[in-house]
Amino acid sequence: MKSKVSNDAALLMAWVVALIASLSVLFIGEVMGQMPCLLCWYQRAFMFPLAIVLGLGLWCRDSKVGRYGLVLALGGGAIALWHLGLYAGVIPEPIQPCTATGPSCTDENQLVLGIPIPLLSLLAFAIVAGLSALSLKEPS
Repeated sequence: MKSKVSNDAALLMAWVVALIASLSVLFIGEVMGQMPCLLCWYQRAFMFPLAIVLGLGLWCRDSKVGRYGLVLALGGGAIALWHLGLYAGVIPEPIQPCTATGPSCTDENQLVLGIPIPLLSLLAFAIVAGLSALSLKEPS
């Protein structure tokens, strides 16, 4: 079955999602004044390079840059999933890394428009991972 999305279009969409996510967390932190928790910083460490790496891959027409996007998105997605588990109360409190110093990983400050930030992060990483994987498919 032939894919309806070209490799370049998938890569472009992955870059747009990564760029919007990166700009969104900067807006949340710098404009809205919400201090990121420790796990949010770790997720940023994966999302910010995604916007740069995928953008450079598009610029240089590197058809295999999706593999780097996939690895970064899976790493960030794993942290976002753990963060969401903490937020939802699935992971017990003694395992929470954010309780010692800085903002909590689980308080009401983790909401934007009523949606948990870890969920938004997980969705962004999942979309980027899927689109990055799609960009690596061989044309049929």
